[in-house]
Amino acid sequence: MTALLAGATGLGGALTSAADPGDPVDAAQQAAHWVREDVVLVPGDLGKGDDWTLWTTPEGGLAVRDGQVRGPGGGELPDGAASYDLEPAGDVPDDVAHDFPALAGHTALAPVGSAGTARAGDRLGRAEVAELLTGQLLVTRSSGDRVTAATGMQVPGVLDDLYSEQASQRTFGAQRHPSGRWASFALWAPTAQDVDLLVWPAGRGLGDDPERFDTVRQRDGSWTLDGKRAAKRLAWDGARYRYAVTVYVPSTGKVETNVVTDPYSHALTLDSTHSVVVDLDDERWQPKVWRQARQPVVERAVDQTIYELHVRDFSISDETVPTEERGTYLAFGEKRSDGMTHLRRLADAGMTTVHLLPTFDIATIPEDRADQATAGDLSGFAPDGEEQQAAVADVAASDGFNWGYDPYHFSVPEGSYATDADGGARVAEFRTMVGSLHDAGLQVVLDQVFNHTAASGQDATSVLDRVVPGYYQRLNPTTGAVETSTCCQNVATEHAMAEKLMVDSVVTWARDYKVDGFRFDLMGHHSRSTMLAVREALDDLTVREDGVDGSAVYLYGEGWNFGEVADNALFTQATQGQLGGTGIGTFSDRLRDAVHGGSPVDAASRFTQGFGTGLFTDPNGREATEGEPGSVNDGSGDEAADLAHQSDLVRLGLAGNLRDFAFRASDDGVGEVTRGADLDYNGAPAGYADSPEEVVTYVDAHDNETLFDLLTLKLPQDTSMDDRVRMNTVSLATTALAQTPSFWHAGTDLLRSKSLDRNSYDSGDWFNAIDWSGQDNGFGRGLPPAADNEDAWPDMAPLLANPDLKPAPSDIATASRAARELLQLRSSTDLFRLGSARLIEQKVSFPAAGPDAVPGVVAMSVDDTVGRDVDRRLDGVLTVLNASPEPVTLDLPELAGRDYRLSRVQARGSDDVVRTTSWDEGSGTVTVPGRTVSVLVDPQR
Repeated sequence: MTALLAGATGLGGALTSAADPGDPVDAAQQAAHWVREDVVLVPGDLGKGDDWTLWTTPEGGLAVRDGQVRGPGGGELPDGAASYDLEPAGDVPDDVAHDFPALAGHTALAPVGSAGTARAGDRLGRAEVAELLTGQLLVTRSSGDRVTAATGMQVPGVLDDLYSEQASQRTFGAQRHPSGRWASFALWAPTAQDVDLLVWPAGRGLGDDPERFDTVRQRDGSWTLDGKRAAKRLAWDGARYRYAVTVYVPSTGKVETNVVTDPYSHALTLDSTHSVVVDLDDERWQPKVWRQARQPVVERAVDQTIYELHVRDFSISDETVPTEERGTYLAFGEKRSDGMTHLRRLADAGMTTVHLLPTFDIATIPEDRADQATAGDLSGFAPDGEEQQAAVADVAASDGFNWGYDPYHFSVPEGSYATDADGGARVAEFRTMVGSLHDAGLQVVLDQVFNHTAASGQDATSVLDRVVPGYYQRLNPTTGAVETSTCCQNVATEHAMAEKLMVDSVVTWARDYKVDGFRFDLMGHHSRSTMLAVREALDDLTVREDGVDGSAVYLYGEGWNFGEVADNALFTQATQGQLGGTGIGTFSDRLRDAVHGGSPVDAASRFTQGFGTGLFTDPNGREATEGEPGSVNDGSGDEAADLAHQSDLVRLGLAGNLRDFAFRASDDGVGEVTRGADLDYNGAPAGYADSPEEVVTYVDAHDNETLFDLLTLKLPQDTSMDDRVRMNTVSLATTALAQTPSFWHAGTDLLRSKSLDRNSYDSGDWFNAIDWSGQDNGFGRGLPPAADNEDAWPDMAPLLANPDLKPAPSDIATASRAARELLQLRSSTDLFRLGSARLIEQKVSFPAAGPDAVPGVVAMSVDDTVGRDVDRRLDGVLTVLNASPEPVTLDLPELAGRDYRLSRVQARGSDDVVRTTSWDEGSGTVTVPGRTVSVLVDPQR
């Protein structure tokens, strides 16, 4: 039996190995890595023999048959085929081992001229290497005259080595001259054999033939065109263009001509078929509200209170917005709409920022509304019906809704959110949204997704991989397959030009759209050094030179540790605990899980209770995940111990989740204290931050169930709606009153429900829309989509069918007022936002904590008589969160003599219950009603 093997870099390639030289070579993989001009790394245990060879051909077609390298079908070698010896090169160089830790144990080889040639034994020069990289590459190992192993080659390392230093200084994309008479173009495509620019001048139909221009290859691997010299009379302003990239594609094993849009596009046509030449400085694309509204100032990152919102959710069901603007950027310009009225009320109360789910160009949403399918009228079905989700699922692939975590073009606004998606029009509409939010006193944060693309290889929506195959995507070091730990096609931002694309895109949004901050999806899949490169580039933006203060831009993201990069396998990750000193925040799952009762991604914790959901103090009688199999939540001693630990996690979260913050935890002995780094969180340190802005505290987000839905699942079913509203407020208070940036899911203040959907990324408007009028919170819109929820339908159905579990408009209004008062409390004093680890460690304490703490109660004192005076009006603040159903009285003798009184916000607020809070100065006792958060202030004397 024989095997034919073709391919090199990219998705295909070949790695073959035989235990005996006579065995056939039969396993397709890709394990060789060309990492420097003169260094190739291979697994030392691949095949047998003393001879390593690099084979190359410009057009592809190399194969291995019967132990020999052949051409297609086992015939003669293709035209232009050549081979080069790979000689041993000693130990892997230190710099290579640093940059490629997963390859540190490989064998190092150096490509040299083959025996019998004029260059025999000489190392290949830069020009020779550059030429070889434009064709198929194959590495073989031989014993005698027989090939025992063959493998394709991964080349990102050598591409960076040859080109990145120079290419990193170049401006890519289309640059239109202010006169509009010409434009220049630059595309980085170092492995391409040829690149042509295809141009459809303004006014020419996209179905007509384009103008075709030869571009010129530059030393840095770029292909460029100076439009001024190429065609002075061409209508460059608004011209549509694409590149025809002739390049060897490993996944197909041959040279392809890929016609692609520009990875550095700044504007696109409808449905992103063509890039468009625009000047972002052109006043036609700069609406008045964007030019004139000032960017709101948030002095410190810890002052941030962030509202996470989806553009379509914001207005798609808002009848106070003109029909044609619903679900679009322009809806934010409707000042008197229910949605904008609500956002202004939040801003007036202390909300600082709106975080927008992905608004870059998305691959999966039809941009023409005429092409968007709809589910029809679903209002007539039962609250626990299956019909609604079935109708939504039928159109999910072609409707107008998706969260948008499937990037197509990183630096262009998504077109489905524009009323006019062509060219500069969508740029202007996006800026209208930004300007309108700024005018309402709110900063704007964009959700960025540089960890993956929507597709790779030769897919129609694969841009990067069709320009430089095998470079931008992160490949498995052995097989060469694209890594997909992010559930999509991972991007290798550790490669220099992929990092540059990320940095340049962020700078574009900050400088040219006046965006105030960025949230990075799965940020742990980026390196710490990449995030620092983003930070440095932003810090270089100044008001004088760029119109914005880049140093004020806040960065945060998901610092989760998983996948092929886990535990710093490929680089030092931008994960929790590894960003000390950077000012970059990570979401903290510590307080979130403590409030919920277990991780929201763990289906087994569906009914597990936590601090904010009734653990021990109000058991739900459901099957427990802790304790003996089959046991139920019934208020047992195990649950009391669990609640005590979860309460400690809440305390630490309120104090900034700092690794060095110390307090008496539930398992401390008398007089002992526990540091945050020593408090357990599922086997990991609970405290991981060096500074409070490195933590973003939250209790719900777009992922997983909403807070209201979690409360529906976890509280006892007979809990009254009044008490559910109160628990919503208590849970929100754990983030609103924390010493960190506070993060809220849009609508949580309105008891927002997604009908118990745990993953609404493609669940359509029916399950995702927000009713800003406060008449309907979304609960009972049917069983949520089967794909992610069907296993739980038997538990969900009776809940959705229970009319007592659906809040009335009056309940929604109560929750909304309570949430705004939390914002007012947070913004009323800097004592809730001290801003440094030193001040938190000096001033924050948790009296009545430790082994004898009252279950379900957390008391936090911020003493402003210690150290620097932070609030000249107050000597301190005492906050008590009572998550239990009953009133509690806490003895706080260390605070006796303090003149605490209920905060003015609550004393004059909407909640009659909180006004029954009392403080006895002489004894130092405080009494707080059940399911209540009370904030008492000690005025300065």
